[in-house]
Amino acid sequence: MDTPALIEATIVFVKSKLLDAEGGHDWFHTERVYKNTLLIAKHENVNLTIVALAALLHDIADSKFYNGDETIGPRIASEFLLKQNVDSEIIEHVTQIIENMSFKNSFDLNPSFSSKEMKVVQDADRLDAIGAIGIARCFNYGGYKNRPLYNPEIKPNLKMTKAEYKAAKAPTINHFYEKLLLLKDQMNTKTGKRIATERHNYMESFLKQFYAECEGKQ
Repeated sequence: MDTPALIEATIVFVKSKLLDAEGGHDWFHTERVYKNTLLIAKHENVNLTIVALAALLHDIADSKFYNGDETIGPRIASEFLLKQNVDSEIIEHVTQIIENMSFKNSFDLNPSFSSKEMKVVQDADRLDAIGAIGIARCFNYGGYKNRPLYNPEIKPNLKMTKAEYKAAKAPTINHFYEKLLLLKDQMNTKTGKRIATERHNYMESFLKQFYAECEGKQ
């Protein structure tokens, strides 16, 4: 199968798998990450087939919706690519990206895998977690989990472990400090850093307005 046909088949597959997904992790999230990936990849020396496939398949089965099981997504992606007769080295690289690109893996001091391709897709995914879209996704997921918007008595945990991060049930606003505001300084590529800075500044403006409204200020 040639690359354009493979990409199209992957899009069809992902759309079908994410048909009833939570709004922050649905097909449209994947599509935005895919577009961000192609944008960043223009300025990086990477394998375009690998980054495209990894972007499209990265959230095919997010562990947070599967009782924390981090093996399901990579397995579904691998099985799909095998059926498309994709080269084994490409499949291995794509599944390694899916296994290791998540923010929760940044808690690991000695990451088991990294590549130029993963850095591109990771930046693309992180860009969708910040800015206006990131704010919308954050509160959408908080509502999905029935979490309070804000509780000033519950402070953000800035020194949490990976296990604590995965089990967190704090108010949605805390997630800005526990993840979203940290992403700007974790970007890998020049393009990612530039876009992240703009979106980071937008989030800071939002938080300033949020607290002003909480305090009854104009």
